[in-house]
Amino acid sequence: MTENTILTPPSSGIGQVITRFGADLLVETDHSELLRCTTRRKLEVACGDRVQWERQAQGNAAVTRLLPRRNVLERPDFRGKARAIAANIDLLIVVTSWQPAPVWEMLDRYLIAARRLPADVLLVMNKADLRASHASAEAENCLAEYVKIGYPILHVSADHQEGIGEILAAIQGRTAIVVGQSGVGKSSIAIQLLPDEVIRVGTISETGEGRHTTTSATLYRLPSGGALIDSPGVRDFGLVGLDFATLQAGFPEFSPYLGECRFNNCTHNHEPGCAIKAAAQAGAIPPRRFARYLSLLASL
Repeated sequence: MTENTILTPPSSGIGQVITRFGADLLVETDHSELLRCTTRRKLEVACGDRVQWERQAQGNAAVTRLLPRRNVLERPDFRGKARAIAANIDLLIVVTSWQPAPVWEMLDRYLIAARRLPADVLLVMNKADLRASHASAEAENCLAEYVKIGYPILHVSADHQEGIGEILAAIQGRTAIVVGQSGVGKSSIAIQLLPDEVIRVGTISETGEGRHTTTSATLYRLPSGGALIDSPGVRDFGLVGLDFATLQAGFPEFSPYLGECRFNNCTHNHEPGCAIKAAAQAGAIPPRRFARYLSLLASL
């Protein structure tokens, strides 16, 4: 190849969706080129998706095909229709904090979603410096229940750069998504993980509720390997198409007792001879988690 050889960029290829804004996508090609692409109306494409793209005569590019997904994280939109947040996820980093106070049932719904993907889970309690002043005894007990059933928990303080190395170690070259309610510090954590990227950070409103800072899920490449998806904060996280089997699977502490109930179709609510209800009453199953299971069961 001579010095005067001009390399012609490929006219088509495979890439990964970095973010979505309206009908347009930002796609990173397998040659690390960033392309702004349009997409066909019928293609439901999300951050993290692998896609086929083609350059157009006008000079822009278009996504022509969605490649098979390993999984997709969804939540209902305002009409109750499933909307994809991100795809091809290995690790769900669920962030909560001492201020605003944890919403435990929302956290449980994220854990159910993680098992349905399936994906590994890391619970992150941000703003560790507020624990002494804002953590109630009830909140500490709720948190201890997650430890008891085996969920890994990291106590971090993004503003003080504490615990960031442990989060990076947990990602270990995989694709992770940061999720959680607004105001808990997801974007603050992302800033510490990605110091060279510009990520907007909001503040807690006077009511104590979080302000949204991330408007669409965006994938960032980590210098240490792997990728991080920063997702929009939510006031609530609903589950699409939740059925009894999915709900029960979302409570892994039930596993040792499954099959021991008197009735094969036991819902672990009002039926006599329920082994899981008996285990909860005896404290073998965390009672607060069981109460939230019953609340979710009532919503089916």
